[in-house]
Amino acid sequence: MEPQRTLVLPSSPPKSNNALIIGLVIGLAVLLVGGGAGAFLYLRGSGSKPTVALQSAEPFPTTATQPPSDPPSETASPSDPPTSEPATPTPSDTQTSSDRVDPGSPLTDKEFDDWDFKLGDVKLQAKRVGGWTYSTCDPVDAKGVLAQNDCQRAIQLAYTAYGGHIKAVQLIMSFPTEQAAKKTVTRLASLDSDALKWRTDKTHSTYAYGKIRSGYAKKYVVVTVLTADKTAKALATHYHSYLQSDHASYFLFRDLTITS
Repeated sequence: MEPQRTLVLPSSPPKSNNALIIGLVIGLAVLLVGGGAGAFLYLRGSGSKPTVALQSAEPFPTTATQPPSDPPSETASPSDPPTSEPATPTPSDTQTSSDRVDPGSPLTDKEFDDWDFKLGDVKLQAKRVGGWTYSTCDPVDAKGVLAQNDCQRAIQLAYTAYGGHIKAVQLIMSFPTEQAAKKTVTRLASLDSDALKWRTDKTHSTYAYGKIRSGYAKKYVVVTVLTADKTAKALATHYHSYLQSDHASYFLFRDLTITS
């Protein structure tokens, strides 16, 4: 089992002219996924580009030139605070979609609803405030890395939690093979911060916590961008780890054919 490396961002961002800084860490999601590579980003500051990913002297965006898409498939108000203080994150063996899709069917944002996570004493919730499905990966592929690895399809999901004090955007991309997904995550970890584009209007423009986690599960790549203000800073790491890992775990089972 190869350890997954994930992405992160530094916590007290200055208000301007700051950058994403990359570091490599052991990622929680790999324990769930059973392999994979990723990057762990430190996000500081503000700027004007809708970018993500890795290493850099690129500013973190506050205003996005959004990728083309249909309007969000649903909206919702911020969720209530979690019902209990999160414990140390551990992977979930539950699936998070509302309805099981046909194995091998095209990836769509409608596979994911509000996030309601329960594992032992840990209970975390987040409202889905937007979803976008793309028939290709071009709208989120800023440097051609996804195209180079034959990315087939992409979705974005936006969430808010803890009364809006936590906000998250997920990019999920499907690939023809697990090897292609793994290669993509590894390649993203070596690039500048403009490798991917996401909905920056769905995260905080200023924040006390800002991190990006990335990994692959089977032939899917999951990237989670999460920001939080001072009120929710103490909860942000737990929300981030669980959300990344739980949605990654969904793809371990998505395409399995179940026979009676």
